[in-house]
Amino acid sequence: MNFPSLIFYAIFVIPFVIFLVWLMRQDKRNGKTGLIILGIMVVVAIAYMYWKTKGL
Repeated sequence: MNFPSLIFYAIFVIPFVIFLVWLMRQDKRNGKTGLIILGIMVVVAIAYMYWKTKGL
């Protein structure tokens, strides 16, 4: 992974995911469902990124 990708992850992706986890934990009724969906979305996005860039 190149340096601009690491900067993007550090500045945008990680804080956004942390914010979404915090926001979904505030919802007592559907919090667990939201966290599961968020986890699936993160895994799919990372797999898609590696597939499109061929692991570079």
